[in-house]
Amino acid sequence: MASAAVVDAGDAPEPTVRNLLDQESLKWVFVGGKGGVGKTTCSSILSVLLAGVRQSVLVISTDPAHNLSDAFQQRFTKFPTLVRGFTNLYAMEIDPKVENDDLSNEGMEGFLSELTNAIPGVDEAMSFAEMLKLVQTMDYSVVVFDTAPTGHTLRLLQFPATLEKGLEKMMELKNRFGGLLNQASRLFGLGDELNEDAMLGKLEGMKDVIEQVNRQFKDPDLTTFVCVCIPEFLSLYETERLVQELAKFEIDSHNIIINQVIFDEEAVESKLLKARIKMQQKYIDQFHMLYDDFNITKLPLLSEEVCGVQALQNFSQHFLTPYKSALKRGTVEELEERITLLKSALQEAEAELDRVRKGKQSA
Repeated sequence: MASAAVVDAGDAPEPTVRNLLDQESLKWVFVGGKGGVGKTTCSSILSVLLAGVRQSVLVISTDPAHNLSDAFQQRFTKFPTLVRGFTNLYAMEIDPKVENDDLSNEGMEGFLSELTNAIPGVDEAMSFAEMLKLVQTMDYSVVVFDTAPTGHTLRLLQFPATLEKGLEKMMELKNRFGGLLNQASRLFGLGDELNEDAMLGKLEGMKDVIEQVNRQFKDPDLTTFVCVCIPEFLSLYETERLVQELAKFEIDSHNIIINQVIFDEEAVESKLLKARIKMQQKYIDQFHMLYDDFNITKLPLLSEEVCGVQALQNFSQHFLTPYKSALKRGTVEELEERITLLKSALQEAEAELDRVRKGKQSA
């Protein structure tokens, strides 16, 4: 892959996302990965960080689940809305399906239905093209995409080819039903709304928009893809698949965010935690081995959710500075802390035992 993170020989790339903030030419930032790994939190925080260094930022959710509203604790719609607490950060949530009022009226439903059944994904492609046309009319410095889980994201990258098939199918339908459609439109007084040439023109216009944007997507100076994952086998596998697909589509990717990492800093002894840490470390080592030329950012597993602007801003520090454990296992400080916690736990257990004994005696 082409990489914007050029490093000296023998040096590992910086384990942060600071390279994204430093790359002033960036126009499109995609954030993707397996479902449930924290893509929305990461895309929200990246947009917050970019808003600090760029003139205007738009974050778009193309995931039907639409968690952007939850992340910022603010209701968003299919139109850009200013995020509370910011003057230059906007957010919008779009549904990856055809909007009836945008593309047709009721008379076209059967026609569109046949087209959609013939080419899976053409409805999403048309919707995506409409959204891109809207975004291009606005002058945002950078656009961050909070994408749906990996399978949907890979379809998004195939949209130009999908629309090409859509155009071919339209021509086929035009040749088969062209006269019939024109007669029906005149009969029901629909005018040009059901005109196959108008529909064909709309598809071609969308294809032009997507092809233009697709050229930008393949330019590493303008576009990059940030892969979000967790240190588990399925997520590693999904990330590898995603990186390979991105390479096939010639889309730059040089950042991986490993989320929900348990750092070995718990003074309390826990067999479960120890087992999880050992398992996670195995996959973290594999990530570093497979992607030694990537910027790999590790984020800690928290005891609470990251919701609201303040929480996002607080957590954003770990995107720019590698997380370090508060205590290092085996040091005097860590052993003293562990003894203090064990004494406290012992006192609580003794107090609980006294209460239980007194309860039995009174019974």
